[in-house]
Amino acid sequence: MSLAEDLAKQQRSISVAEFFERNKHLLGFDSPTRGIITTIKEAVDNALDACEEAMVLPDIFLSIKKQDRDIYRIIVEDNGPGIVPGQIPFVFGKLLYGSRFHQIKQSRGQQGIGISAAVLYAQLTSGLPTIIISRTGLEHPAHQFEIQINIETNEPDVVTEREVEWDRTHGTRVQIEFKSTLAAKKRLIEYLRYTSIVNPHARIRLEMDDETFVFDRVSDEVPPCPRAIKPHPHGIEVGQIRRMLPAGPGTLESFLTGSFSKVGEKTAGEICRNAKLSCAADAQSLSPDEQKRLVEAMQAVKVPPPPVSQCLSPIGEDLITRGLEKELQMDFVKARTRPGSVFSGHPFIVEAAIGYGGKLPAEGNAQILRFANRVPLMYQQGACAITAAISGINWKNYSVAQAGLPTGPLIILVHVASTSVPFTSESKDAIASIPEIEKEIVLGLQDLARDLKMFLSRRDRNRLQEDRARAVCAILPELAEKVSEIVELPPPDISAIEGKILHKLVVRQTAGDGLVTVEIKNYTGSQATLSLYTISTDPGEDAQPPPDFVTRMDEEYTRVWQVQVGPGEVWTTKYSGSARGIVEIRGVDTRSIVMVDRDE
Repeated sequence: MSLAEDLAKQQRSISVAEFFERNKHLLGFDSPTRGIITTIKEAVDNALDACEEAMVLPDIFLSIKKQDRDIYRIIVEDNGPGIVPGQIPFVFGKLLYGSRFHQIKQSRGQQGIGISAAVLYAQLTSGLPTIIISRTGLEHPAHQFEIQINIETNEPDVVTEREVEWDRTHGTRVQIEFKSTLAAKKRLIEYLRYTSIVNPHARIRLEMDDETFVFDRVSDEVPPCPRAIKPHPHGIEVGQIRRMLPAGPGTLESFLTGSFSKVGEKTAGEICRNAKLSCAADAQSLSPDEQKRLVEAMQAVKVPPPPVSQCLSPIGEDLITRGLEKELQMDFVKARTRPGSVFSGHPFIVEAAIGYGGKLPAEGNAQILRFANRVPLMYQQGACAITAAISGINWKNYSVAQAGLPTGPLIILVHVASTSVPFTSESKDAIASIPEIEKEIVLGLQDLARDLKMFLSRRDRNRLQEDRARAVCAILPELAEKVSEIVELPPPDISAIEGKILHKLVVRQTAGDGLVTVEIKNYTGSQATLSLYTISTDPGEDAQPPPDFVTRMDEEYTRVWQVQVGPGEVWTTKYSGSARGIVEIRGVDTRSIVMVDRDE
């Protein structure tokens, strides 16, 4: 027997499941630490997609519990439309099986690998089947499956199947047990927080280590579900045309107008002329050379971009801002949604946001939040086009320090929404360097950086003015004392002068001749809305204007006024009494108040 014949006997085909069993790192299961995040990510992505397709506000419950040694039980439960029983084994037990791969629209999962890869990882590390419970409506019973994957055939292996009682009227519950660790607990919580930011309509509840974390929704509106569109001529290759042509009989013109987006009779005629083909020719009869000429003509003819508003669902500037403000406290935050654009026939939209100051770390590089189709990208930051675009901007032009990446109390969010996000690998951790995408990221961030520069400039001017005012006010008391010595009179009250210089509210309480007066002068440039509290032993029944609320406790009266004072205006209340008591202002920053309490 020759060596060639011996080698031929060893050759055999391998299934997709067998390939990924040996290359699980390609799917994000390269370590037990990362495996738990990848599993939850895939399950949450499926839940969010399902809820949005059913136009349901997502309520997602997650549970992480340690079972034995390094085995963890992960439960993800949603209130989506559920899955019909006949499809459950294939959805969870067959790699490269899904409903979104052939649809050209924005969705979190497209390859049909994610959740079935988690099932594969579970049976590899724990040997236990994955348990799925799903219900499609109140009139249908819930079905429970225990599923594994046949590695050699990439087909589902149903261990058990039965009807069960379940308190949800519709939804899906996935229970997976595998070998893992909670060493990345902080990153897991970050993933859910970031998911909440770009999915402001979702409510996520996590129970882990006897702790409960709730990421609540800030919007009660379900985003419009993207609708599938036809492929665009500029994104077509010869192999795709060869596969599409035998789909049905018809002329070449009807094939072009019926199979592609934004191709009408006029455009189809131009394509046929450039390809030197007849519009009336049978589409199925094109030779390989004619097919090649057709593709070249399709690329050369100017065709309008695909309908971005139909197939994409951007988050929106307002919801991005509200999502960031919900999870992070900052002094400045703004967002931008760029106009739709196209790369290789694939429509995409870039959204960006910048936050500054507040409780963000003052030292180190800026925090970069990367998202693709509303999904956080947690790994391979250095290999991502988003990071490259950020580092390529000269941030010093916008009053932000930079050492490669911008530094300081800064957070940068970039979201890329597309019908086909160009990831660098199957694990979907980083976006490939596509010039069109990088250009849109840079333009969006530069626009926001100009707003940030204006904010920083205005803040620095205000700070300088305040420092100068404080310096002047520091010498006013001494000046007042010297003047009083010269004229041999008591030192004058300079609080009003200080308030005017410092642009603050001056609150003055005086008592004399059986009358208590509380006066509020607004030296700021904006209207002040506040609550005034006075506490004393005086009943103050004749107060004008009368208080909005009065209580008595232990011979003391607490009076409350709801006050609005415009810039430059004075508000006053008076009532009979002799004890000044306590005056308190609520509803405005205490740093903007100068309090004066004296006898007349």
